[in-house]
Amino acid sequence: KQNQLFKPIFGCEMYVAEKSLYEHTSKSDTGRHLIVLAKNEKGYHNLIKLVSKAWTDGFYSHPRTDKEQLQLHREGLIVGSACEAGELYRAIVEGESWEKLCQIASFYDYLEIQPEGNNEFMLRNGTVKSFEGIREYNRTVIKLGEYLNIPVCATGDVHFLNKGDA
Repeated sequence: KQNQLFKPIFGCEMYVAEKSLYEHTSKSDTGRHLIVLAKNEKGYHNLIKLVSKAWTDGFYSHPRTDKEQLQLHREGLIVGSACEAGELYRAIVEGESWEKLCQIASFYDYLEIQPEGNNEFMLRNGTVKSFEGIREYNRTVIKLGEYLNIPVCATGDVHFLNKGDA
């Protein structure tokens, strides 16, 4: 059965802003990244709704949504914490309390860590003094996942198949 060799997983990286964009657009909040994957047909339809509304109602510099809309259309979706531009990773870098990190992490269905090379720019811009700092951020994500019983997924933040495609 040729058609069962591949099963596509529809999803995207989205920008999520704090305020309700559909009542009063906040242009100062450009959003934090998160990953949204459809696990079934209902999720696929909800993903399309979110993406459409982000382009039409939440657009400022790029399409944005908010957590209110995400919760409203969350059925059938899997939501991940994303890269260093995500809410959770940013909160870890900013030194938020364990309680606050737990509150943020509990919103997600899975937490994401990436190879230290993906965040090497943090060495260049002075956010961390060594790769050990980046490793410590990843260990914090893993500890949160263990503590909250949320799966942790190692990803590569891959945007191109070949380096030259960039």
